[in-house]
Amino acid sequence: MGLLEKMLSLLAAGTMVLSGALDEAAPQHNADGTLFLLNREYRVSDAYQPEDLVLTDVLGRERIRELRPEAAAALEEMFAACKAEIGVDLIAVSGFRDYAKQSRLWQEKLKSVGRNVEKAQEYVAPPGASEHQLGLAMDIGQRGKAQLSSNFIKTEGGKWATENCWRFGFILRYNEGWESVTGYKYEPWHFRYVGRELAKEIHDANVPFETWLIGYRVRVLQEMMKEDGP
Repeated sequence: MGLLEKMLSLLAAGTMVLSGALDEAAPQHNADGTLFLLNREYRVSDAYQPEDLVLTDVLGRERIRELRPEAAAALEEMFAACKAEIGVDLIAVSGFRDYAKQSRLWQEKLKSVGRNVEKAQEYVAPPGASEHQLGLAMDIGQRGKAQLSSNFIKTEGGKWATENCWRFGFILRYNEGWESVTGYKYEPWHFRYVGRELAKEIHDANVPFETWLIGYRVRVLQEMMKEDGP
């Protein structure tokens, strides 16, 4: 059976678990990978937690500065570059959050909007659907300025981070105008680590991560089919 037939067979069976070389064609299903797609459709369990979280050495309260090592190192470089280039201190507002903490935030938001699930989902991810649980996302603010607000993009730090995050392997995950795809309101403070190799490509494409992943998978499949032969 050729590669294409294998893929079609797996998709037809509705499986979400691919193994071996086929994992390359579906990175959005690998929770430990930097391209894992986490949203209201693709979630992780209440037991999921990255194995090797570290405390990022940046400004911010200690308990909210945890990230995976590669994301933490990249964030430190990003904050240092912002300070060196424009003299502005960025601050870590919220990094890794486990399922339990996300559940508490979700319940608080539900209560504040009269138990309207659809409304709550515009602002807070349900438990298991937050990128923060992956240890790859950081909410960023500018020191001394409003945080977790759309006003962040009006600050020097917010503008710099949006324009330069790709240099360090991050993307702005929930941009303005992408709500129909991502499902979330504009969040100029939420940055997601995807690795330096692909961050610039995603940034330049100027499309939601979900949309970019489709094109990426097509390219990978095409390359694999060439290697697999007719």
